[in-house]
Amino acid sequence: MNKQTIRDVEWAGKRALVRVDFNVPQDDAGNVTDDTRIRAALPSIRYLLEHGANGVVLMSHLGRPKGKANPKYSMRPVVERLFELLPEAREVRKTEAITGPAAEAAATALGPGMVLMLENTRFDPREEANDPAMAAELARLGDVFVNDAFGAAHRANASTEGVAHFLPAVAGFLMEKELEFIGGALERPKRPFVTIIGGAKISDKIGVIDNLLGKVDALLIGGGMANTFLLAEGRQLGDSLVEPDSVGVAAELIAKARTANVRLLLPSDTVIADAFSADAARQTVAVDAVPTGWRVLDIGPRTVQAYRDEIARAQLLIWNGPMGVFELEPFAAGTRAIAEAMAEAGARGATTIVGGGDSVAAVEQAGLADRMSHVSTGGGASLELLEGKTLPGVAALLDR
Repeated sequence: MNKQTIRDVEWAGKRALVRVDFNVPQDDAGNVTDDTRIRAALPSIRYLLEHGANGVVLMSHLGRPKGKANPKYSMRPVVERLFELLPEAREVRKTEAITGPAAEAAATALGPGMVLMLENTRFDPREEANDPAMAAELARLGDVFVNDAFGAAHRANASTEGVAHFLPAVAGFLMEKELEFIGGALERPKRPFVTIIGGAKISDKIGVIDNLLGKVDALLIGGGMANTFLLAEGRQLGDSLVEPDSVGVAAELIAKARTANVRLLLPSDTVIADAFSADAARQTVAVDAVPTGWRVLDIGPRTVQAYRDEIARAQLLIWNGPMGVFELEPFAAGTRAIAEAMAEAGARGATTIVGGGDSVAAVEQAGLADRMSHVSTGGGASLELLEGKTLPGVAALLDR
């Protein structure tokens, strides 16, 4: 983490323009159903208020409104939740504007202790195009830009990267924490270093696996992507999800792991079903005994035990992606077992990092999120960091 942070700024008399990630789920009535990302931004907002910032202007995207104003994606419900979570603010305001005279007037009217939320940045088609004119207009709303939106740091948008070309730009506390945990783990790993990678498709994570093979001691593969590795080893998997176009890549990664002396573990047994349904008939079989008409939907108990043993030896653990179709209860056991093993490892002193939307949902569903060293707020951003990529929203910040 070689970037300047909000601690490096003398805030008295300066207005803070803060990019947050308030892309939160809502129900049909527009109520926020999970405020984790709002809570994650509070330490930075509170610091700015406590250190004399002359107002805090917040900007975020929400959903995919495709460059047009859409009431379904308004920031209003987010502002209402923020007001409840931030009683120390003198006032939390909302403007319908994103840039222009109305936004500038609303920002100028702020004083110490006051917070302003702009409307959804993606209501402006220039946002995702990283239009310099929009970035310059946003820059007129503050004196210093703070990027605390790790979840959007992999996107070069006007509000994440563009605005940093017009204002001094520093990291917020959440951004700092994410980079310290994930980036620091990769640069200075405690050993043994074990990574668990799951999810549906190997094609989504080829770069991640390739990068990690040069760093980890063991790599545990689960989820639908494990099927493609097993197919590369010549296993027959019935009607399971596989990616035929990625079999060659899987074989290369297996060979690379062998050359790098990395233990690459694949499932030895699986839970299979005769349909993609919670009501389907199911059984546990060895990976080379999946009949036609059946499909792999979770790792089996022998695999769970082998993975638990590997996790128990680790000092650093990074987990990205579920072990099976965990949203269907009969096929959630493998994913839940990994979450429990991670929590046990953390209790004995290992560093445990969970990144990626589905694995985060799994540890929260299991009630174990608070027993992890770090639960990342950014799915795509954490994946790109694990892949060794430079995140545009981080590269644009001032170096220390």
